[in-house]
Amino acid sequence: MSTQPIHVDLPHQLGRTEARRRIEANVGKLAGFIPGGATVTHEWQADQLSLGITAMGQTVDARLDVEDKVVRVQVALPGLLGMMARPIEAALRSKGSELLLEDRSTK
Repeated sequence: MSTQPIHVDLPHQLGRTEARRRIEANVGKLAGFIPGGATVTHEWQADQLSLGITAMGQTVDARLDVEDKVVRVQVALPGLLGMMARPIEAALRSKGSELLLEDRSTK
């Protein structure tokens, strides 16, 4: 099955450690942002987060590379989801930093 790749850079001024901490704090909430609900699995290897997002019978693999001034997001959309690449990429660009890097520890 072919996949449609999406690459989005999310710039930040948090530093690598704080960006990673915030992503770790928020990753469990990702499923709630996906229409119809989803199951999200994740695993860290150093400063790289691998995600598996399953919804509506499809599994999307994603990887986040946390760097000092940017989080590099790579998503592989399988099959028919590839047709949604542009809207998904636009959503990541507009809401990705808010979703992944917002500090919700005091809220």
